[in-house]
Amino acid sequence: MAEKLQSLRGMVDLLPTETPLWQWVEATARDQFRRAGVLEIRTPVLEATPLFARGIGEATDVVGKEMYTFADRSDRSCTLRPEGTASVVRAAIQHGLLSQGPHRLWYGGPMFRYERPQAGRQRQFHQIGVEFLGFDSARADVEAIALAWDLLQGLGVGGLTLELNSLGTVDDRARYRQQLVAFLEDHRQRLDPDSLDRLERNPLRILDSKHPDTQALLAEAPTLSQALSSESQQRFEQVQCGLAALEIPFQLNARLVRGLDYYCHTAFELTSSQLGAQATVCGGGRYDGLVELLGGPPTPSIGWALGMERLVLLLAQSEASGAAQPQPDVYVVNRGSAAEAAALVLARGLRQQGLSVELDAGGSAFGKQFKRADRSGAGWAVVLGDEEMERGVLRLKPLRDPAAEERTLDLGDWTAVVALVRP
Repeated sequence: MAEKLQSLRGMVDLLPTETPLWQWVEATARDQFRRAGVLEIRTPVLEATPLFARGIGEATDVVGKEMYTFADRSDRSCTLRPEGTASVVRAAIQHGLLSQGPHRLWYGGPMFRYERPQAGRQRQFHQIGVEFLGFDSARADVEAIALAWDLLQGLGVGGLTLELNSLGTVDDRARYRQQLVAFLEDHRQRLDPDSLDRLERNPLRILDSKHPDTQALLAEAPTLSQALSSESQQRFEQVQCGLAALEIPFQLNARLVRGLDYYCHTAFELTSSQLGAQATVCGGGRYDGLVELLGGPPTPSIGWALGMERLVLLLAQSEASGAAQPQPDVYVVNRGSAAEAAALVLARGLRQQGLSVELDAGGSAFGKQFKRADRSGAGWAVVLGDEEMERGVLRLKPLRDPAAEERTLDLGDWTAVVALVRP
């Protein structure tokens, strides 16, 4: 007996009942970015592995445990992209975009990480992200954050909270790293195993630990804000003043970090309490060192990404969603060999006139076809049968408006059909 073929674990099909919500989110984001002068960039799903090993960091769980990496037929190490920023930066360097001035870019598409699937997180997941390349002012940080805030509010995400922190400069962070490591070394016995491992490789990531004992210990630890230089503090205050001027509320979170050295200054997350517990929907920060790390010129940059699966999960619980199943303008009911041939020509002609048309191709009795027409949500049915073909006409029957009247029109008078369906 042949093996039953199914999708791989963590690789989820999006069925026609689900895609309208996804399409609505994507269309809303696309329109928001267009109005903000943010241009789309599309990068390959498959990249050379060193891009992510260098860009994300070999000491991270993503590179060490979660990437889908394999050797191709030329024995090159290739990886399905686990995130979008490194690919965008690689493309900007490769094609000389950075020599043309600053760029506001956005991307969208699938990413891949091998981790335990759960609600809102799959092994193939989707992101929409924004990268501002070549912008060094605090005002750019505010603009990028406002773009994310306005998009999520425009989509109707409820219970939004903006959490904000400053990572300072490389020197600030090095100074803090020494303070944090010294504190944690004095309390090694209270750290969970993962945090002990990170203490050697990437101690700032310990601040992300969800282990309750480690969290209790971190409440006593020094904070990064205490290690910021006066220049870094001043810049962070400018970001806060900019957000206040835009009336975007925020909370300071001294434990919010990015564990890689190329991150600096502003770090932020947008969370929602719409499903009860706080869930991160969007995260981002400034990464002034990444472009140079990947072989480009020193380029100040800031970006963010939101997870589509978690966002769609939130929106599916909300009545604010503007997504709806697409409904045809016209449903073509047809029966008989001559009527079926004419119906195909008619449906194509009406589509070319701008109408959305669903053609019944089942050949079943008129009663069944009318039931399907009603379920489709169409406002009108075009009826073609033997009688209509003999007379060279079609019947246009209203399905939703009780005040509308049925009309009989010449079979080739598509313009009249359009005028009645879309007056």
